Amino acid sequence: MADYGHDLLFGTFLTPAAGQAERVIELARLTEQAGLDLVSVQDHPYQPAFLDAWTLLSVIAARTSRVRVFPNVANLPLRPPAVLARSAASLDILSGGRVELGLGAGGFADAIAGMGGPRRTPAESVAALDEAVQVIRALWAPGGGVRLGGEHYELAGTEPGPFPVHDIGIWIGAIKPRMLRLTGRVADGWLPSSPYVPPDRLPESNRVIDEAAAAAGRPPGAVRRLYNIVGTFTGNGGGFLQGPPRVWAEQLAELTLTQGVSGYVLMADSDDAVRRFAAEVAPHVRELVATERARTAAPAAPAAPAAPDALDGRAVPAPTEPVRREGAGRATTAERRTPRVMTSAFTVTPTPDDGVRLSGVRVWDETERPTGPPPDPDRTYTPHELASGRHLIDVHDHLRAELAQVRDLIEQVAAGSMDPGLARSHINTMTMRQNNWTLGTYCESYCRVVTTHHTLEDQALFPHLRSSEPRLAPVVDRLQEEHEIIHEVLEGVDRALVAFVAAPGDMSGLRAAVDLLTDTLLSHLAYEERELVEPLARLGMQ
Repeated sequence: MADYGHDLLFGTFLTPAAGQAERVIELARLTEQAGLDLVSVQDHPYQPAFLDAWTLLSVIAARTSRVRVFPNVANLPLRPPAVLARSAASLDILSGGRVELGLGAGGFADAIAGMGGPRRTPAESVAALDEAVQVIRALWAPGGGVRLGGEHYELAGTEPGPFPVHDIGIWIGAIKPRMLRLTGRVADGWLPSSPYVPPDRLPESNRVIDEAAAAAGRPPGAVRRLYNIVGTFTGNGGGFLQGPPRVWAEQLAELTLTQGVSGYVLMADSDDAVRRFAAEVAPHVRELVATERARTAAPAAPAAPAAPDALDGRAVPAPTEPVRREGAGRATTAERRTPRVMTSAFTVTPTPDDGVRLSGVRVWDETERPTGPPPDPDRTYTPHELASGRHLIDVHDHLRAELAQVRDLIEQVAAGSMDPGLARSHINTMTMRQNNWTLGTYCESYCRVVTTHHTLEDQALFPHLRSSEPRLAPVVDRLQEEHEIIHEVLEGVDRALVAFVAAPGDMSGLRAAVDLLTDTLLSHLAYEERELVEPLARLGMQ
């Protein structure tokens, strides 16, 4: 299995609770407002506590303007395929082409029979679904009267139409081999749910679909892979979707790149879950997948020349020449970053230390920094593993950006365009200020937003690395020592700002404190990336 290159889709899977009808509609509207692509609802016609799926989808389509809507999945035994075809086409017309069709063979046989539906064996259910797809597609295709003879469904000359305004995808909810083979032969998409088909079952299920598609003369990529998912943002990252958003993003991106999944539908009825999925998971998955697709599609660039590290003699990628701006003592992060060329199977490049120092004070001896074991040049890394290293760099880039904000705020105070007290208040809301540096630089979301608390994961990172790779112990000890020193430097900035508020006019002490912070922080971040990016990919998180 591999990535089929489909565009990524993200959406919600809502419970159509009749007792909370307006809330269901509002969750659908929130799905659209948050920037997601799909809204789906369960279809259990025998459940008296549920709204009818097609009626609900019609109202959702009327109350939204962009998201696509679909049943997840339509209960075929209680929805005759000819009527289902006309219903889907009608709603597609009314919504401006925003309907897809999730379709299932029907579970809960007793409940279906209780509603007057047929009681079918597993083999009969698969055969009926096969016939239903033929019926639906025949009624969506212009032409004369349609005649189809089947054991479960037939058309005896009925006219096709109305016709959908876009090609509605038929996405089959399949679990077992016979249904998977049917999906490969006739479906536009496969739509399993993670509680029933966990990630470790995806490779074998995909293999069955791919082989069936190939046997039917179809490319396997003709079947889009979607996935109904459930998880929690409060776990420790030890299971599938059991952790902070960055864990979700890594795991979903890996499923896209290794198992071809291109649609993720969140099974949740919580405003907060929908917002976090839209703001903190979906964009990061898109970014990770786009980066990897671009890397694998582009021809390999020549390796960057290696230069001996001035501190420890180890060969590291040679940094690019810094680009300096007028009036600035340092290049920007983007300007300092070495182009991420492929020098081995490990393709993540740490940000090098540019060597620029603004302060005459030295709070540590950089020549005494220990180094960890060199990476194995023959080892390969999965996209999930590489993402751990990238996330460390992303978090550091956020801290670098905040440092630039601090310097800018100080200059605004010096220019008289910002009140010193307001500047201090702003600085105290920043991630670096909230981070007790004795706990490390990892924050819960690994993202570019300012967070208010760090999680216990920060506290577990260094012990995990130390126990997993004892040769890293000196590096981890040194990093923790530097965290303590940086904490004191941050306190020095605050004291300097307080002093300036009490006696404004002389900026020299404040500027000196910020220069020292700049030197120590950027030096430390570069050292930490150099030593931990590859071990994090190799050893993972606790």
